[in-house]
Amino acid sequence: MSERPAFEVIRDPLWDNIRLDDAALAVIDVAVVQRLRYVRQLGHAFLVYPGATHSRFEHALGTYHLTKQALAILQERGELDDISEEDHLATRLAALLHDIGHYPFSHSLEEAGFPHHESLGVAKLKDPELADRLDDFGVPDLAQRVGGLIEGTSPSPLAGLISGTLDLDKIDYLSRDARMCGVPYGTVDVDRLLAALTLCRPADRDALVVGVREKGLSALESLLFSRYQMYRNVYWHHAVRSATCMFKRAVRTAVGAGRLDAAWIANANDGALTEQLLAADTTGLATAVYHRRLYKRAADIPGGQLPEDIQPWVTDDVERRERVEDAMAAALGLPPGGLLIDLPSRRAMFGVHLPLATRRGSVEWLTGPGRAGEIGLRGVAEELYHSAQRLRVFVATPVAVSQERLLDTVTLPADEIDRRWGEGVSAP
Repeated sequence: MSERPAFEVIRDPLWDNIRLDDAALAVIDVAVVQRLRYVRQLGHAFLVYPGATHSRFEHALGTYHLTKQALAILQERGELDDISEEDHLATRLAALLHDIGHYPFSHSLEEAGFPHHESLGVAKLKDPELADRLDDFGVPDLAQRVGGLIEGTSPSPLAGLISGTLDLDKIDYLSRDARMCGVPYGTVDVDRLLAALTLCRPADRDALVVGVREKGLSALESLLFSRYQMYRNVYWHHAVRSATCMFKRAVRTAVGAGRLDAAWIANANDGALTEQLLAADTTGLATAVYHRRLYKRAADIPGGQLPEDIQPWVTDDVERRERVEDAMAAALGLPPGGLLIDLPSRRAMFGVHLPLATRRGSVEWLTGPGRAGEIGLRGVAEELYHSAQRLRVFVATPVAVSQERLLDTVTLPADEIDRRWGEGVSAP
């Protein structure tokens, strides 16, 4: 007989009491989970919002808590009668473990070209200590089930609770981040959203998927607007983005010079990486971030004013972007790394792809035609995304950056970038 208690209660500043069941207790003290206590949820946002020091561990507990609540609501309505207990278990564990692959300092290093944290999280499910705990449940392929939920590839009817438009990860982090930053922007009608969750079968699917009842549309809209407000005012705040860009360049330079190991970084926490980066940094960027001597804006262009043909390399190709940055810096008399281009891109966070269970009994995709399409959530989401997004140039010392020339540059195709600045450095 196990000496572990059947459950344990943890006090949480957002959700009050979080009750951990036996499954959560079996994995929560494993080292790869405990590391999350020392990884901040919001990266460098604490340089702007001093309260933003909460951890990925707190967020994982909150996501697990909301997932249990959602499952209880669906169970009470009889919607889980045909869902196996193995799926229930995998979903609860995926909620708790979904961020175990996260890098220090939020999503900064993924933006810097490092592998996505979901794939690292799946790899960490093979950690010997965690793998042994998962094996103890006696569920065949449990680690694979959990990994599929984390990566968004699971065929489980419950997959939408972990990855999707209405996943509970988003509901927790928006609510938690707003609370800890001390801002009102992340207010979400959580109770209404949870009550409106349902399992339904759209006409183009052979299996049940997570959807929302029509009575939850207003709450879904509140979630969408909360994302917009938090991205605009917190996640993409200009000083947060300046620190993030400086940090990314410092880490990439240190790794490129062999002074830091990328594999080690993936298992580090914020404190360890900060200490090692300060010792390894030859650019001065890490020290500047540490002392909050942040680069200032030389250009700041709202998303609505950006050309439609802005090129993918601006957001997705770090090496090309750095070549352009250093070319622009040289033209303005700045050293390499003295000018940084930033166009944050998180389009998936504003996506609306969710089935709607209407009052008359039909199921319609919110992204599709018909009555659900007339609501216009998809179009609203796209407009909000562009409104939140901004193209910025951060510089070490005040210089004038031509907005016209900047916009011309970011519309150059990759082959033209390579032709102009593939080998040497010259002014754009």
